[in-house]
Amino acid sequence: MGEMLAAEPDAGLTAELDQEIDAIAKALESFELKTLLSGPDDAGDAILTIHPGAGGTESQDWALMLSRMYRRWAERRGYEVNVLDLVEGDEAGIKSVTLEIKGEYSYGFLKAEKGVHRLVRISPFDSQARRHTSFASVFVYPDIDDTIEVDLREEDIKMDVYRASGAGGQHVNKTSSAVRLTHLPTGLVVACQQERSQGKNKATAMKMLRAAIYQKKLEEQEAARAVVEATKTDNSWGNQIRSYVFQPYTMVNDHRTETKVGDVQRVMDGDLDEFIQAWLKRAGAAK
Repeated sequence: MGEMLAAEPDAGLTAELDQEIDAIAKALESFELKTLLSGPDDAGDAILTIHPGAGGTESQDWALMLSRMYRRWAERRGYEVNVLDLVEGDEAGIKSVTLEIKGEYSYGFLKAEKGVHRLVRISPFDSQARRHTSFASVFVYPDIDDTIEVDLREEDIKMDVYRASGAGGQHVNKTSSAVRLTHLPTGLVVACQQERSQGKNKATAMKMLRAAIYQKKLEEQEAARAVVEATKTDNSWGNQIRSYVFQPYTMVNDHRTETKVGDVQRVMDGDLDEFIQAWLKRAGAAK
């Protein structure tokens, strides 16, 4: 088409060519991302946990803001989000949250979000309107299916039951339906209070525990591989992966890829694809 236009210009054909080029560019971008999502668990669902750092109410509010951000991101992609566990803060925000995010490649995308997220803003909880820096950690692991074998013995698991908090009516408040499981050999702890039934909460918690143990095994393998390939890979990045600055200017900066977005509100509304794609491309290039 380009050769034809060079020989004989035509406005209609030029418009058609522009549409073809845009379509090819989008298809290429989509194909490139799929080649980067080639891990054994990338195509599956994800379990995402958020914990505030030191700083009390300010950090707990930041954890709540991040929880909303990931919910909005999931909604943009048409993913389903379930709250598996939620511990509310004493005054505002949350002390922890565990989200199940179901959708094709949700883990492949969200694994880019593991790490410490830093907030800089004028705190609404400070009567003197001073600027505060807060931290919250995000961890993501694959929601593995039951076909993956993970050795879970009953004698290695300690179960605690307690009353669920938050909304749910009288039944939730008066019965010990929430379940916390501790895997004694690894020290891993998971909790679930989503359902009214203790049995259903235990089943979901077992699923979470199986996934957490599986992820721990994967990380141990990756750590061993990193020792061997230390000369090939860049292990100099710190835990702080991204900064969200609300004042004195607005900027979201990913420290791993140096991707910067000036519209912080757009990012907090779930527009994370630019950061995720940049990280995936960098990780793919490293491999």
